[in-house]
Amino acid sequence: MPAAEVRSRTMDSWPIHGHGWAVHLLQQAVMQPQAGEVALSSGLRHAYLLVGPPQVGKTTLARVFAQAVLCQGEGVRPCGRCRSCGLMGKGSHPDFRLIQPTDRDGHPDRANGTLRVEQAADIIHEASLRPVESASKFFLIQDFHTANDSFANKLLKTLEEPPPHVILCLTALSRQDVLPTIASRCQVLELRPLPLEEVRAALETQWQVEPAQAELLARLSQGRLGWAVRYLQDGEAAAARQEQLSQLAQLVVADRVERLQFAEKLASQRDDPQLFALLEGWTLWWRDVMLAQAGCLEECNNVDHLEIIQQHARQLSPQAVRTYVQTLGRVASYLRHTVNKRLALDVLLLQMPRAKAS
Repeated sequence: MPAAEVRSRTMDSWPIHGHGWAVHLLQQAVMQPQAGEVALSSGLRHAYLLVGPPQVGKTTLARVFAQAVLCQGEGVRPCGRCRSCGLMGKGSHPDFRLIQPTDRDGHPDRANGTLRVEQAADIIHEASLRPVESASKFFLIQDFHTANDSFANKLLKTLEEPPPHVILCLTALSRQDVLPTIASRCQVLELRPLPLEEVRAALETQWQVEPAQAELLARLSQGRLGWAVRYLQDGEAAAARQEQLSQLAQLVVADRVERLQFAEKLASQRDDPQLFALLEGWTLWWRDVMLAQAGCLEECNNVDHLEIIQQHARQLSPQAVRTYVQTLGRVASYLRHTVNKRLALDVLLLQMPRAKAS
């Protein structure tokens, strides 16, 4: 098969929506094998760092990249037909290793867990062994922003002097969340949210979502297709969102005592992922109010609640709304770096703009 035809087919063979530049870069690395093997001489780096907001597509891209690296087929990779691709599809490839944050007992816990030094020791040991099926071994390390210094420092030597058959792929929220000594030894790919039109089109064509629902999810996801798909697959997500917005409507007209009671309840019952999801939802809502006040109603995200958004826009001062959007951002940052959750939530609830009860 002519090289140009192989490249054309390869560009269309990865099941990735968007992130075309990153897909192209990784495909080009895999497209230059020598003597039928994928090694560092083929254009692959020892280590990659994929960064971007949650559910933007980092893990999906990393998994397809891993399948392409480990593929034993000729030409287009991943071929989807060889033994290696079959093993990846079944989740049982002996040369692919997924490392996730764990709780203290070693159970996977991406919500509240961390990458622990014991896992780094396992990676180092496994990296020293030769591949079983393919020419390379691929380690996908998720959520590197949860790694403590002990994990990162122990892994550093493997990044500095990796075995020639080893490829490490790390994911994190941002480059700044990874130690500079780690990030500097990786090829960094920053994945950004997709245009809303791409998310909407993907939901309609691949997941058969009705146009109105696809429009809503594209806006709520802020361009993160993974978020939209998870929302679709979570049978309780829609009800949870409606409850969240109902609570917000009650808090806008609540007095100080009621708001402090809600802050106490929130601090005692919510785990961190739920809390940050709540803050994200509130931020979108108050930005919508701000947009409505600026006469940009067509840019709002909560398009199924425009009437209430307009009501808040009329009742509240633009300055109060702008200030509160800034407060939401600051409190979210505080909560990521402080244990005094109750105090931060008290401030957040007390500073929420107050409207008259209708």
